[in-house]
Amino acid sequence: MRTTETVEPIRLPVPAVPGALRTWSTGVARGFMTHVLPPLLILGVLLVVWQALGSRPGAALPAPSKVVQDTWDLIAHPWYDRGGNDVGIAWQLLASLKRVAYGYALAVVVGVSLGVLVGQSTWALRGLDPLFQVLRTVPPLAWLPISLAGFRDGHPSAIFVIFITSIWPIIINTSIGIRNIPEDYRNVAKVIRLNGLEYFARIMLPAAAPFIFSGLRIGVGLSWLAIIAAEMLIGGVGIGFFIWDAWNSSRISDIILALVYVGLVGFTLDRFVAFLGRKVTRGTSAA
Repeated sequence: MRTTETVEPIRLPVPAVPGALRTWSTGVARGFMTHVLPPLLILGVLLVVWQALGSRPGAALPAPSKVVQDTWDLIAHPWYDRGGNDVGIAWQLLASLKRVAYGYALAVVVGVSLGVLVGQSTWALRGLDPLFQVLRTVPPLAWLPISLAGFRDGHPSAIFVIFITSIWPIIINTSIGIRNIPEDYRNVAKVIRLNGLEYFARIMLPAAAPFIFSGLRIGVGLSWLAIIAAEMLIGGVGIGFFIWDAWNSSRISDIILALVYVGLVGFTLDRFVAFLGRKVTRGTSAA
């Protein structure tokens, strides 16, 4: 009598997906659908509309495909240097960023200091706040003739325009943050007998940091706007002068490419300051 044996098929073990990896992939997919896909769709629609309008006979502006075709050398070789002002668009952006770095750093130091003074002292508030409110309404380019007359050089004049444009939101937001420090914090500082420097470092700055970084974020955006406008008039190497020179030479595609780079750099600067604000204030900053 034969016995029939059932042979079980060999099943290879399927590696289990770790829970952390599954959670990470789910988070990436959700982040893509929430934050990346919507702007990509909007951008795609705008490019299609722009391509359709720019491809018509007699269109005033070139289509995106024409812009890429005309500016391919600038896109492919951003770091070329033929001497003088004939340099790649990366050098133009770098020159502008250097000026912004100098002017904005000076505005941060002076703006935070004056903001603390105005926020702490009622007399300083009454004396300086009206002056600040008047000066901050002056357009950035209105300062350029005065700075050129004073410095007699385009480079420091551009830095001054950046400084005088970006300092006002830093002063105002810092002073608001200092004035809004809870009274309990001040009482604790008195109880533990903090000196002026300790009170500034351990109480004042942490409590006002969300307001300060809100002002810093506004200031960095104004700095980038100001340098583009100033460089159109002072000349030399810089993305602002590159745009103005392209206009004088009727290179519309170069202007459009430069505007794309200007927007991307401005967005990056804004995101960077916002990132610092979240790290320093542990997520409590409005930035």
